[in-house]
Amino acid sequence: MSERKNKMSIMIRPENKNDYHTVENLTREAFWDLYHPGCAEHLIVHNIRKASSFIPELDFVALLNNKIVGNIIYTKSKVVDKDDHEHEVITFGPISVLPSCQKLGIGSALIEHTTKIAQAMDYKAIIIFGNPAYYHRFGFENAASYGISTAEGANFEAFMALELYKGGLQGITGRFYADPVFDVNQEELESFDKKFPFKEKHVTDTQFK
Repeated sequence: MSERKNKMSIMIRPENKNDYHTVENLTREAFWDLYHPGCAEHLIVHNIRKASSFIPELDFVALLNNKIVGNIIYTKSKVVDKDDHEHEVITFGPISVLPSCQKLGIGSALIEHTTKIAQAMDYKAIIIFGNPAYYHRFGFENAASYGISTAEGANFEAFMALELYKGGLQGITGRFYADPVFDVNQEELESFDKKFPFKEKHVTDTQFK
């Protein structure tokens, strides 16, 4: 078992089946009303574990005072070049930290811990969508600098790539495709959400308009 502790008594260990509901609930708490009223990230985590793209060796939880307060989960994804050749990369997310435990370095610890393991597993690169101000500190750059666009052919600052070793993306250009597990069925979400305590949905200033 891989474990890591830091000065704040944060312990990082692999997620196991007994953690699943706790992790889904903390993911729900972390993302509730953040990008739209309610959230779907807890269902995405649930479905990732059943997907062929899931990388169990990169699925970790963070514990603070022996309580699970964070999670990071990875899937395989791909870049398809102009000749329709597929190049495997990986993607993390959702990455979740309980709201009461955010800004304590837990998310950073999860990212740093798992990127080292991903390097040791010989993955080429990580491609994500996220907040550039946060992810640049880990070395992520606009994916456009590697000649990689979204599946729709777009580029923007929140679409980022990180080479896991120098030249990891050399010769890899094209369009990025995440696993379809990130596509959410609304009826499935409504049914799944009934397994958790009721939470009222709100419109907030952080949400996509």
